[in-house]
Amino acid sequence: MRPLALALVALLLAFAGAAHAAAPSAREGRSWPEEKCARYGRAWTELMARRGVEGLGRAFVERHDAFLASGCATRPDVCPRSEAELAAANVLVIAALNAGLPSTFLPFSCR
Repeated sequence: MRPLALALVALLLAFAGAAHAAAPSAREGRSWPEEKCARYGRAWTELMARRGVEGLGRAFVERHDAFLASGCATRPDVCPRSEAELAAANVLVIAALNAGLPSTFLPFSCR
């Protein structure tokens, strides 16, 4: 298995365990849209901490940042184009689903 794939699998497993353990208390005092954004933001932050932006295009990172800055309320417009972006998007999708987020919440769309 390639190093990038191993790192992404490790990230996925780490986030899935942390999200599951933190889920009951994390939601207190937040609306569901706020909680969804917080959970997705944690997945993005963890991904960036573990692998950085190497191989990710500027638009991919900027659109994620804009999505999170909007409270995850903007229309999905993050389009993974490179192999590294697709791998990152796959990890984020699985991490989000493991954190209890609906698939319709995710910011990915290629128009």
